[in-house]
Amino acid sequence: MKLLRSLALAALIAAPGSAQEPQPSVTAAVAEAQDAAAQLRAAVAKLADAVSADDQVTALTEVIRGYELGLSALRDGLRQASAREADLRARFESQRGRLASVLGAMTALQQAPETTLLLHPAGALANARSGMVLTDVTPGLRAEAERLQDDLAEIATVRDLQAGAAQMLGAGLASVQEARRLLASAVTDRSSLPVRFADAPAELQKLRDAAQSLDEFAAGVAKVQMDVGPPMEDFEGARGALPLPVVGTILRLYDQPDAAGVERPGWVIATPPAALVTTPWPATIRYRGPLLDYGNVMIVEPARGYLLVFAGMSQVFGEVGDVLQAGDPLGLMGGTEAPAQEFGAQFVTDAAIGGNAGRTESLYLELRKGQETLDPADWFVLNPVVEPEQD
Repeated sequence: MKLLRSLALAALIAAPGSAQEPQPSVTAAVAEAQDAAAQLRAAVAKLADAVSADDQVTALTEVIRGYELGLSALRDGLRQASAREADLRARFESQRGRLASVLGAMTALQQAPETTLLLHPAGALANARSGMVLTDVTPGLRAEAERLQDDLAEIATVRDLQAGAAQMLGAGLASVQEARRLLASAVTDRSSLPVRFADAPAELQKLRDAAQSLDEFAAGVAKVQMDVGPPMEDFEGARGALPLPVVGTILRLYDQPDAAGVERPGWVIATPPAALVTTPWPATIRYRGPLLDYGNVMIVEPARGYLLVFAGMSQVFGEVGDVLQAGDPLGLMGGTEAPAQEFGAQFVTDAAIGGNAGRTESLYLELRKGQETLDPADWFVLNPVVEPEQD
């Protein structure tokens, strides 16, 4: 009787209507994460060459930005893999009873003696029928077991990926921290930058002391006449193609109100601690330094009449009048990374959570033309590295 119940249950389990919908595999996410890890290792390996490079600033900037791009890609791969693991676990939980029945049916069939399978109390005809049922359900049970095994293997793969990523990140943290320290020193020692004008005039200092807001100060800077020469390149022709200055997530778009209802004519970008900020276009530094409660502010002029405003950095590089090339470092965000032994595990956890977990700093970006502000969305390229936050 027990065998008959097992056969009936197995027949129900193996019925076409109970088949699972195919699920996306974790393989792609794992491959993406592994490629990102390789990118991280390659960036760290370039540190020794960067120290001896003729232009240390450029070389160190490439090391740091390569590391941050690798982190971003790794974060995305870990997030996808973790989401897949969560889906599998949720499916196991919702089908706990059904999976237990599958295992019970398989155990009962495996334990049944051959004589029981060959003989049936109702006679030869019933025995033949039960044999046909067994023949029908065995492939279904085998397929169910294989699906279960594949799902468990996916979860194991994700766990191996997370453990390997945590170990690798912890080992590489010291190298990128050293690269940041060396970059700050190299920028100070750099003497190859052309200078458009001398130190900021007293008018700038007066503007800063009198300013009540960033908007007021930036508008005042736009009015200050400085001989910066003609535009170095066609900035207006780059509309819609500017790269983002930092790796992160856009928290608020142009004129989008925050939780307090305050609207700002720029973008607020969430970044990891100590993230590198670079100029997206050749530009002249018009102002650098603290301002009110905005932290360090950097205002650069990419073309006559245009200003790019960056606020919220912990450290800023260069001097007023320096002419920067596209991709040159402007500064570093604040915040403190976890110690090396904790950083990797914390990064993996934050990646699995998704959203802005681990992105504790905020960079404010504003684009101005004369006395007006412009929507950065019309000028900058949104890509997988920096995207608006999803609701």
